[in-house]
Amino acid sequence: MSGVAAISAEAPKPLRALLITGGCCHNYPLQSAQLSNAVAKLAPAVWTVVNEGGNGTRAQIPLYDNPGWAKGYDVVVHNECFADTTDTNYIRSITQAHRAGVPAVVIHCAMHTYRATGIDDWREFLGVTSRRHDHLGRYPIKKIEPAHSIIKGMPEDWKSPLDELYVIEKLWPNAKALATSVSEQDGKTYPVAWINQYGKTRVFGTTFGHSDDTFRDPVFLEYLSRGVLWAAGRLDE
Repeated sequence: MSGVAAISAEAPKPLRALLITGGCCHNYPLQSAQLSNAVAKLAPAVWTVVNEGGNGTRAQIPLYDNPGWAKGYDVVVHNECFADTTDTNYIRSITQAHRAGVPAVVIHCAMHTYRATGIDDWREFLGVTSRRHDHLGRYPIKKIEPAHSIIKGMPEDWKSPLDELYVIEKLWPNAKALATSVSEQDGKTYPVAWINQYGKTRVFGTTFGHSDDTFRDPVFLEYLSRGVLWAAGRLDE
């Protein structure tokens, strides 16, 4: 018998990711493909993509009819855009799953989804409150937490591709901004990337993600992909 012991390294299990898209205003097929391809460069992942609700601003998608809709996933990515959906029980069927421990990533119009509702559950989950955005532009980015693993590789002089700067009315107490930009309209500084603790859940959010140019930009795709891994616990602070 050989005196050299065999060492077997178990490959990491693929990330089980649920991507929820649909609604108004964006090229969701391209965005979904670009995100899944970008994450694959960092870690193996198996994606389930749900695109429901048409292209309007008011929908209650069938996915959430199942109380166990998030079961079995390591992370859920919200990239849907339904600003005028207001049903309280429906919204809480989403947030309760996350509060119980399902990690999440929230992109762009997810911040304006359910903005017409009177309850704050979704906003607390997101970590920000926003109801409007500035015009399309290329916004210079300032890193607030440059050592954080999500954005530490972001160039110091990076500007967003053509995108919208969301006006953040409130950064919730358990949220922390990672990067900011300045409005060309009111001169105020707003978070564009952040992390949030919602109950037992890690949440990463970014307000960029409007245009095809953004979803083709390597810097955006890198920090978004790292945000997916961070939320799922595959990346340290």
